[in-house]
Amino acid sequence: MTSTSREIWRSPSPLSNRRAILGIIGVVLFVAAYAISIVLYVDGGMGHPNVVVRGEPVPDVTRVTIDIQEVQSANSLVVSSINVYPGPGLLDSRTHNLKEDLTIAVSSAVSASKRTWPKGTLPDVFRISLAVGGEVAEWPFDEYHSGPIVAQLVSGPDSTRVPASVTMVDRLLGWDIATDRINEDDLAGPYQVDLARSTSTVAFAVVILGVLIALAAFALFVAVQTVRDKRKFQPPMTTWYAAMLFAVVPLRNALPDSPPIGVFIDVTIVLWVTVILVISMGLYISCWWKHLRPEPDELASFSTDRG
Repeated sequence: MTSTSREIWRSPSPLSNRRAILGIIGVVLFVAAYAISIVLYVDGGMGHPNVVVRGEPVPDVTRVTIDIQEVQSANSLVVSSINVYPGPGLLDSRTHNLKEDLTIAVSSAVSASKRTWPKGTLPDVFRISLAVGGEVAEWPFDEYHSGPIVAQLVSGPDSTRVPASVTMVDRLLGWDIATDRINEDDLAGPYQVDLARSTSTVAFAVVILGVLIALAAFALFVAVQTVRDKRKFQPPMTTWYAAMLFAVVPLRNALPDSPPIGVFIDVTIVLWVTVILVISMGLYISCWWKHLRPEPDELASFSTDRG
């Protein structure tokens, strides 16, 4: 039996082995990062309401629920909704409405909100804004702390204080909330509320900022290599530079709870990413000027046509 061709087996080169190993490591790192992001999101509560202060289950006592719904970091405010569930002693046994006027006052260190429901009605939900202390310029590591938050109920013309059990519910996505009852014997508070961005939110912000930095690094690398004649000039790449430049603002706006313009990340990252992209685009356009220069015969033909 004769063979007209010989199959020669060659062992993989060290370069191929190195590329395969790097590829496997890259896939493993990507899967690990994806799994970690899911774990962080689940650990943060997945956006479900979380009871951070649970009122004592005292029978026939008026209940107050404070739902923390929004943090306005730029204004140092926490927006919450208040739900009041009157106890049987405050309601008319026949109409099940209030027997007397009922007033609630919710206050922190520097702000207060007050609401009164007249006799013969039932309390409805209302929103309040409580001041907190913090620095949005430190985003995404900014933290906010409230003064003592007090919820007091009074009833009737004599403003008789009404005992109440207070429950505080966290409905914020992307925030970790810690509360401390200043007086454990007082069911109505006061409370100290501390807010910090969750680990998943910080990780998301770091990834977006990393993407911005990567855009600038890739753009500068391509431009420098083209200027050094390590790679050929490709005219369509100029649109690639324009696309990356216009991607900066959408990525900046995609940051969680996007901070106001001028914070620390703008001065240290966003501004310089934009500058590097513009410089890279300028370098690449200089390559266009150098590599696509008309030949002398083309210039002569152009001059003849104009003449």
